[in-house]
Amino acid sequence: MNVELGPLKPEPAELIVGLLCFFLMFWLLGRKVLPRIDRVQAERRDAIEGREERAEGLREEAERIHRAYRQELADARHQAARIRQEAAEQGAAIIAAAREEGVRERDRLVAEANARIAVDQALAAVTLRQDVGELAVELAGRVVGESVSAVAARRDTVERFFDER
Repeated sequence: MNVELGPLKPEPAELIVGLLCFFLMFWLLGRKVLPRIDRVQAERRDAIEGREERAEGLREEAERIHRAYRQELADARHQAARIRQEAAEQGAAIIAAAREEGVRERDRLVAEANARIAVDQALAAVTLRQDVGELAVELAGRVVGESVSAVAARRDTVERFFDER
């Protein structure tokens, strides 16, 4: 071979050894290094995409839990409102019962007081009649100048006077 390469004049043995080394390195890269690089890249991609998928799964799980929490919270608020309503109704019933009991007690006390007043009035009227009668007889005796109590008692003058009124 007589190829003119200019100032570069490689020796054919060096050229063959260089080409053999080049192809050997190319073969080693293709067989050993590149598959490892591809495997590492695949692992990285899997780790990244796997994390994204796990993150998406965790996000969906968190959203599901959040929805369940909000539902439970809404249920708890509804139950609290129902309990408040029941308590208000019970309170109103207790107040009404207490008011009714108070009215009954008031009516009972008023009736007892009226009965006591009527008894006291009757006793006062009897006592007053008796006292007025005695005073009237005594006054009449003073006016006449002698005792008229025997005549008044015999004729029931004072009693007739009060009966006429």
